[in-house]
Amino acid sequence: MHALKLHDLTLAERLADMAVDALIDEADLSPKPALVDRRGNGAHTDLHLGLMHASALSLWPAFKEMAEAAIEFGEVGLPLREALGRIGREGEQAMLVTTNGVNTHRGAIWALGLLVAAVALQPESSSANAVTLRAARLALLNDRYAPQPLSHGAQVAQRYGARGAREEAQLGFPSVLQRGLPQLKKSRLHQYGEQNARLDALLAIMTDLADTCVLYRAGPEGLQAMQQGAQAVLDAGGSASLAGRRQLHELDQQLLALNASPGGAADLLAACLFIDRLDGAL
Repeated sequence: MHALKLHDLTLAERLADMAVDALIDEADLSPKPALVDRRGNGAHTDLHLGLMHASALSLWPAFKEMAEAAIEFGEVGLPLREALGRIGREGEQAMLVTTNGVNTHRGAIWALGLLVAAVALQPESSSANAVTLRAARLALLNDRYAPQPLSHGAQVAQRYGARGAREEAQLGFPSVLQRGLPQLKKSRLHQYGEQNARLDALLAIMTDLADTCVLYRAGPEGLQAMQQGAQAVLDAGGSASLAGRRQLHELDQQLLALNASPGGAADLLAACLFIDRLDGAL
């Protein structure tokens, strides 16, 4: 049996590969403050790195199907939006079977699903701005079949007036476009190394994001600690500097003490890495 070559894959398969790779790269990135990584479970008692990998791999069929739906419908509209919602819910169920009921990547299914579909609609127009604009147009459409009970993130966003995952997508992923991607490129330009550049991108997202995962677990105090602590790391020279690493360790300890895990920022870092991979990949 011949090894499968990259150019033998369909567009939908390649996009699913890229989405899963982004999730695995995000999980592996270390040391992330209070998040699951190669060191341990962070602020979580029910998660570990192997589970994050298994969860990411379980979502490959859903991402592939979302891309295929976008190719089939061929335009932004309610039929595609509702197909994505259905596929996302089915993907979430497959994820929960794999993780024995643990919510590992619900937010990532939403963000990456929209982005995968947005690329599949017009692969020849895959700049960050073009893709996020199409994703935003999809996110603005209301899925009539979406379940009514609010997720934890939506409840917290409502309670504190924060921008949740839905609004982030509807605005075209500003945390990725204005924070994550510019910092990723800036740190690469300074030759800080890829892992440090990705850590800096995560921290840049954390400086401004009203992370509903943190708000749910630790309230406004936790959110303030995350935002100010992430900015302190970058101000000290980022994760590639000794002073920055000390600040990063301090942030990690502070968030662990508050039981505050920035899962929303982690999902957006995965989105950031996915968009970054589009450059030249198609």
